[in-house]
Amino acid sequence: MKVIKENLTTIETLSDLAKLVDYSLMNTLNSDPESRANGVDHQPRQVFSGHYVPVNPTPIKNPEYIAHSKTLFRELGFADSLALSPDFISMFSGDISNVPEPMSKVGWACGYALSIYGTEYYQQCPFQTGNGYGDGRAISVLEAVINGKRWEMQLKGGGRTPYCRGADGRAVLRSSIREFLAQEHMYSLGIPTSRSLSLYTSKVEKVKRPWYSEGSYSKDPDLMISEDVAISTRVASSFLRVGQIELFARRARKKEHPKAYEELEKIVLHLIDREYSDIRDKNLPLADKILLLAEEFSNRLTLLVANWIRVGYCQGNFNSDNCAAGGFTLDYGPFGFLDVFDPSYQSWTGGGRHFSFLNQTAAAERNFNSFYTALKVLLSSDENYLLQLEEIRNSFSEIMQIQIQKMWASKLGLDTFDAELWNELETLMIETSVDYTIFFRELSNIPASIDSLKKSFYKDISSDENLEKHWSKWLKKWKSLINTTSQSSEKLSQQMKLVNPKYTLREWFLVPAYQLAKNGDYSLLEELQEIMTNPYCEQSKEVEDKYYRLKPLQFFSIGGISHVSCSS
Repeated sequence: MKVIKENLTTIETLSDLAKLVDYSLMNTLNSDPESRANGVDHQPRQVFSGHYVPVNPTPIKNPEYIAHSKTLFRELGFADSLALSPDFISMFSGDISNVPEPMSKVGWACGYALSIYGTEYYQQCPFQTGNGYGDGRAISVLEAVINGKRWEMQLKGGGRTPYCRGADGRAVLRSSIREFLAQEHMYSLGIPTSRSLSLYTSKVEKVKRPWYSEGSYSKDPDLMISEDVAISTRVASSFLRVGQIELFARRARKKEHPKAYEELEKIVLHLIDREYSDIRDKNLPLADKILLLAEEFSNRLTLLVANWIRVGYCQGNFNSDNCAAGGFTLDYGPFGFLDVFDPSYQSWTGGGRHFSFLNQTAAAERNFNSFYTALKVLLSSDENYLLQLEEIRNSFSEIMQIQIQKMWASKLGLDTFDAELWNELETLMIETSVDYTIFFRELSNIPASIDSLKKSFYKDISSDENLEKHWSKWLKKWKSLINTTSQSSEKLSQQMKLVNPKYTLREWFLVPAYQLAKNGDYSLLEELQEIMTNPYCEQSKEVEDKYYRLKPLQFFSIGGISHVSCSS
């Protein structure tokens, strides 16, 4: 991939941005030989080969600005005024027909395989072959190198592609606001993630979606509603998924076409080039690169999941197609942040225990195994390399456990993990129905007694003398283990507060924001954007009273707040 000089000037126009484009995926990988160069390819069909399909996004009608990421704009060197310029709005609401040269007037979508909790599936595509699963409504429109870093920009809700499986290719305002704010929040929490760039909606284009009636306790949506469409632009170093590598490995393994093995090799080398710069050495044999790739992905994935658990985040649908091969958080569909600590928490009604909060470690291992199985195809002729790859695969659970134990120790302010202390705490948190975020933040104050911790208890324990004693006993044991000999309590408290956020993006905060947005009122969205991009900071008393509190009891078990059946 060619080296491009760093750009340190402010990008004030789309023409300024056009000077930085570099379409590495389209320039180095294979397009579907049955595709159309003009990108007019919006009907569901099988895609048998090629790494991508050229496809034009479908613009939303009369786009209206909602928000942009001030943080990412600063990082990219974009002037804030750019988000409101007509040509920028046009491009990032789906119309790329008039973009300045050398920007491409055609976008691209990619296929990937589906594995659910490590089991290969083919039937989820409309053709029962696995050759119709992929980016059904996500269309990449730009790759650029900005300040020495490569970025890919993708429209979520950008219209139909050959992978749309008969759907309309649109995202609704509700889910777009959730994803926009979640990406902003996760980045501010210090967790690797795709990023939010901009959010536009249409007040004249609507689609029908199943959803919940107000106050419904139904597990599944109980009515159809008409919703405004929106396009959010998400940004990442790439959108390569484990499921993508898997798709090409399946084709190579089954010799589905003459170029199948070559396409697998090319997509793996492209992944290394895009996401793993430390192993780009051209002098390294492919087999050595693959071992280094597997080892580094294992390290990234285990650390990522440990960080998810640290902040109370549950991915919800952590299949291989929702697992970024670069080791960051990719898809914000049925995600959720914990209110009450529950190892089995899962906001998605279709996820079960497979993708529940503390089972995310096991789900990650299944995804890594899918990645390992795909890479193994490229090493099939060398038994020694296969054995080394298998060793990396077999070490995943141990590395995961080490990361999880480090994470619990950091949340508790300990130098080393204490299993007995953690097990006692886990039992107490479950028995007392503890608010996960509030509890650890209050613990970060190094409390003298359990009185301040009670702020996080959903269960009133004032009449339960035995439970009170257990809590007091646990707190005393914890205080005997924290290291305040080599540092002051104040310093330890500060350290713990950098690990335990004060604010997380709970669903009951999001619902009023997107309900107001339906009527063109984005004030609550803007408020949440400001608060959730400073999640570790102490904020005003007004903010604390509003957002640092227990979930109101009337919101428990309500459809669309405590659980969802889909993302749209």
